[in-house]
Amino acid sequence: MIKRFLDYVEIRTKITSTFTFLLTIAFLFYKKQAINWKLTLIFFAAMFIFDLTTTAINNYIDTKNNHQILQFKRKTALTMIYIMFGISASLGLYLAYRTDIVILMAGGICFLCGVFYTYGPVPISRQPLGEVLSGMFYGLLIPFILLYINMPSGTYLTFQIDFKTIAFELHVMPMITLLLLSIVPFCVTANIMLANNICDLEKDITVKRHTLPYYIGKNALYLFAGLYYICYGAVVIMVILGVLPPISLVFLVTLIPVQKNINAFIKKQDKATTFILAIKNFIIIMGSNAILIFLGIWIG
Repeated sequence: MIKRFLDYVEIRTKITSTFTFLLTIAFLFYKKQAINWKLTLIFFAAMFIFDLTTTAINNYIDTKNNHQILQFKRKTALTMIYIMFGISASLGLYLAYRTDIVILMAGGICFLCGVFYTYGPVPISRQPLGEVLSGMFYGLLIPFILLYINMPSGTYLTFQIDFKTIAFELHVMPMITLLLLSIVPFCVTANIMLANNICDLEKDITVKRHTLPYYIGKNALYLFAGLYYICYGAVVIMVILGVLPPISLVFLVTLIPVQKNINAFIKKQDKATTFILAIKNFIIIMGSNAILIFLGIWIG
């Protein structure tokens, strides 16, 4: 039962949200920012359970459309989706209640896109938007929400609304820092989606799923490599600007195994044998960045 459930929600793919969460926690420690662990753990639970929910929705609909075998009876599988969605939504609403309307809006956007990734008349998964949106929600919104609930009020933005006025103020430099920090998780998360779509291109065409590789062809492989190189450039810039500790430059050494994996994937794109290289690169890049930030705290 447990094994079937873990297969149903594809627990092995949850490194995307978990590693981004850990990277952001490391950044908060490096900035010597006090962490509200109650709100942080509520957010983690809501984020993680909703990540499970979106995968379950995806598998539930895909197995129906592709006539594949589901891990549970369809009624049971659907009930699980409702339960997980209800828990994550309740936790998200409680987090918004404890914070403000910004978290409510950010969480609402995440929930809408997560549901309509597979569900609806024109699912996001059948459009050339999957890479951008997965990168944005895992790479940008997770750090934003986590930083927003832990940093002093008004650090990134202020938003107030009442019956007479709507007031919005964006603080540029903190937002630039957030965007820089988000580049690495954005790129490596998008590359997992890109690698998956490249490997599934022929199969996707048969079911009229026109993902990004369908439109850009072989250029998808150049994009795959380029997104990794952007990660290394971003880390160098962040060290220069003082966003990350100097020891983070040791991260450049990881380009050796990452490049080896890039070369292997460009040579052969196969779901069974080389797709895993995108996962390995994700772990190498995200894991080393988080570890080096924690080391920067210890050394500094």
